[in-house]
Amino acid sequence: MIGVLLQGSIEVQRGALVEGIAGITTGLSQYRAIGAQLNVPFFLSFLAEGYRRQGKLDEALQVVADALSLTATNLDVFWEAELYRLKGELTLAQSSVQRLASSVKKGPKTKSDIPQSAFRIPQLTAEAEAEACFQQAIEVARQQGAKLLELRAVMSLSRLWQQQGKTAAARQMLAEIYGWFTEGFDTKDLQEAKALLEEFGG
Repeated sequence: MIGVLLQGSIEVQRGALVEGIAGITTGLSQYRAIGAQLNVPFFLSFLAEGYRRQGKLDEALQVVADALSLTATNLDVFWEAELYRLKGELTLAQSSVQRLASSVKKGPKTKSDIPQSAFRIPQLTAEAEAEACFQQAIEVARQQGAKLLELRAVMSLSRLWQQQGKTAAARQMLAEIYGWFTEGFDTKDLQEAKALLEEFGG
């Protein structure tokens, strides 16, 4: 069962979404059938990622909510920070999709026909909710000493701050956590962090 779950998670990361989602779903069903719960939130995060890449944001958010609920009831918290980060990313993605769908439904003739106030309040709400998720992810990761998960959450928050015009604060926050690492610079997360710092001009 664990092998099926691991293989499904790997396939999601590789982009084989249909196969990966099917593998994780099947594996979780078998795993839970014997009463096992350990590491379920971890595998649910890959299921949520698979749904996200398919554009099924509602399903992805529901999976993350289920996973976070399990971290609370089963104290299976080692992946909690990543789940909060993913929830924040999904919240922003869902907000963007909803705003786009709303503009298409209303059918404005030109960009100037769209009142700037039409979407700003929902967008601000989504940004605030996402930022709260990223901050929670950072706090959890720090409490656990999970520096790699902290780095991921900081990158997500940095990108949001960059979009809000707070590039200097984003650069400083990211530089601080990136500077903690002394090895592993060939890994994907650290390479992304370095590229983001260069984009910030630091």
